[in-house]
Amino acid sequence: MKLALYLPNFRDQVSIKELEDLTALAEELDFDSIWTLDRIIVPEASDRGELQHAFGMMDGFPKQLPVSARGQWFQGWPLIPWLAAKTSKCRIGMSITDTPFRSPGVLAAELATVDHLSNGRLNVGVGAGWMPEEFDAASATHIYPKRHKHVRESIEIMQGIWTNELFEYHGEFADFEPSGFGAKPIQDPLPIFFSGLKDPKRSANRIAKYNLSGWIGIQDTADELTDWRGPIQAELEEQGKPDALDGLELCSMYWTVITDEPSDQADQGKASNILVGTAEQITENLIALKNAGLTMPLIWPPFTDVPVSKTLEDLRQLNDEIMPLVNAA
Repeated sequence: MKLALYLPNFRDQVSIKELEDLTALAEELDFDSIWTLDRIIVPEASDRGELQHAFGMMDGFPKQLPVSARGQWFQGWPLIPWLAAKTSKCRIGMSITDTPFRSPGVLAAELATVDHLSNGRLNVGVGAGWMPEEFDAASATHIYPKRHKHVRESIEIMQGIWTNELFEYHGEFADFEPSGFGAKPIQDPLPIFFSGLKDPKRSANRIAKYNLSGWIGIQDTADELTDWRGPIQAELEEQGKPDALDGLELCSMYWTVITDEPSDQADQGKASNILVGTAEQITENLIALKNAGLTMPLIWPPFTDVPVSKTLEDLRQLNDEIMPLVNAA
């Protein structure tokens, strides 16, 4: 099992210096990768718990974001070329880039350039988005009902631009004649990660059709991962690609705090203390996640109440003391 850092750029208060300190430590500890979060807006309605959908459309979460509308967070995409310059070993990526907020051709060309800026260390995370209010702010209201189709077309356009000298596409969200888009990525293929546990058939279709490299979830338990792997493996076998799941980087984002006293480990769905607890509790849970197929947790500093200085200490303890036990189990 490898470790990744999920930068807390989405917080009421965070400084570039704090993001820089976390990045430097992840690089020093040889983490696999560093990821940023894609968030365009926080509606004021969120502060009142009046979003149209629960956070991430996930059961057990309120109709509210964990950051206030007046919070001073940083956008995730501009941090990607910054990370390319700040690191030389860690891979970099944004989890998850909501494709309906971007023009597919422009995004594809920009990602290829970033792959050069990072000397071939870019991961590309793609997803459909979930918050109608955010679609409105991104001038993408009309895409919301067809957002999953937008992801599919974006993947096809990205892969076409990255692998052809000239490329044309004729779809619903992009329609252009044969054109060149500049430099091709260093990586071939440029790895694409996606999200979504609820629909194994859709996930299997994406993996098989587009030869995807990874999957990223949020706060997934060992049981959830196990329950997902069975149906998706069956779908892949039906599609004639039984080994596709074995090569998939299976990741999930976890709020992480090492505590002195044991935490309540009761099942509270996505709000469970999966990686919040004593070193012993976190070790036990990481072993269970590894046995369920998780290959890389994205370590996510909590939104509030935990200073970056504490997270820096936790990252070092996680790397130096906990992970050797997990990987030896």
